[in-house]
Amino acid sequence: MSTSLLKKAYDPENFRREGHQLIDLLGDHLKEVFQEEKEKVIDHATPTEELQYWKNYLEEGVAGAWPEKLLEHSIHLHNPRYMGHQISPPVPLTGLTGLASALLNNGMGVYEMGAGPTIMERLVTDTLCETLGYPGEAAGFLTSGGTLATLTALLSARKRKVGHNVWENGSGPALAIMVSEEAHYCVDRAARIMGLGTRGILKVPAGKDFRIRTNLLQEVYDKAKADGLQVFALVGSAPSTATGIYDDLEILQNFAADKNLWFHVDGAHGGAAMFSGKYRQLLKGADLSDSIAIDGHKMMMMPAITTALLFRDKRDSHNTFVQKADYLLQDSSDEDWYNLAKRTFECTKYMMSLHWFVLLKTYGKGLFDEFVTTLYDLGHTLGEMVAAEPMLELAVKPMSNIVCFRYVAGESDAATLNKLNSDIRKKLLESGEYYVVQTTLGGTFYLRTTLMNPFTTKEHLQGMLNRVKHLGSGFLGK
Repeated sequence: MSTSLLKKAYDPENFRREGHQLIDLLGDHLKEVFQEEKEKVIDHATPTEELQYWKNYLEEGVAGAWPEKLLEHSIHLHNPRYMGHQISPPVPLTGLTGLASALLNNGMGVYEMGAGPTIMERLVTDTLCETLGYPGEAAGFLTSGGTLATLTALLSARKRKVGHNVWENGSGPALAIMVSEEAHYCVDRAARIMGLGTRGILKVPAGKDFRIRTNLLQEVYDKAKADGLQVFALVGSAPSTATGIYDDLEILQNFAADKNLWFHVDGAHGGAAMFSGKYRQLLKGADLSDSIAIDGHKMMMMPAITTALLFRDKRDSHNTFVQKADYLLQDSSDEDWYNLAKRTFECTKYMMSLHWFVLLKTYGKGLFDEFVTTLYDLGHTLGEMVAAEPMLELAVKPMSNIVCFRYVAGESDAATLNKLNSDIRKKLLESGEYYVVQTTLGGTFYLRTTLMNPFTTKEHLQGMLNRVKHLGSGFLGK
């Protein structure tokens, strides 16, 4: 059988030539975006239109043209008018670590399949534990996203706090967790995967400030016990995804300790505030949690998807998954921390530690301080700008870089305002000049911004608000 295609596909010189072309293209793209030579953040198309475009390209397009086509059909996170979802514009250096990770493809299930990145992961997670304020016996690992980290943390909680060994013996007593009604949906999803069902997800109401009502914790806990549920974990949001509001982690931790509950902090978005001298106090109480999840691809400027899951007691990071795979994992006299498949849900994972390690080595912790502080400051600035506009209304005073607001302009009918703001969001998306998203809080539709680009300025924010007001007044004038 001929191997001509294999030789062509693996040819080093083809890789070198195409790689240089790609880097040049992406470098030019970054320059144009930073200098705002590109007018649009996104060139929106419907799913049907996009499907047809790529179907035509697959059938008839020039193979080597895919980089240019991809740029044309991608949202541009490095554009300072990107104010949408909680995904970082990656530091360009991490594009190179991503390339190295993809090409070397060390699987990292066992030590021999990724010696260097395994040690990097240990050093990175040790640094994170120390920065958070965990004790010397803390440890952690990296995993594929906040949802998987939350599931793993709750599995660890069940293993530690529930007398019945669910992992070995199957379903046992009726279990439950406590969490704010404003928490990220990944907590709900993890609990359902674990078999807790709707009954086992105790959603504590939030107040008008969208923080969990800590004065209701005892009531919810007592009712669960009366209903025959064994509560084993409490989850705090740092912050909630929809509003960017941090729960009072210190009060939650005290309650969890009093009831012998596992306390997990969902710091996927805001756990990186540990690096900010100005905003670190938002995490007060997290240093006493049993576990915390922190996304690298949110407030730490890395490509998706990579999450650190840290444990106050390193034993919990080793005891979650007990399963034999003798051809991979050998018993050892020590804790065997370097065989990551024993500790993570994944058996194979990419070399995500390279992003964290290289950023720390190249720029130090100060880079994360500058990023978080700059963007949280910007969120506060936008909040002040919205509050000063009679035609606009804040959902809540921002605590982070997430700001929810809506156009009101004297209108009071709830249904009319919801449709009005939905129409504004649709027009913003279609124009592509600014990218914001949406959320519904208590039945009220809000425009939602997450300021993820450190080069976004007050002028960009004012331009976005002006556009919202212009669209709103136009719709009301019809």
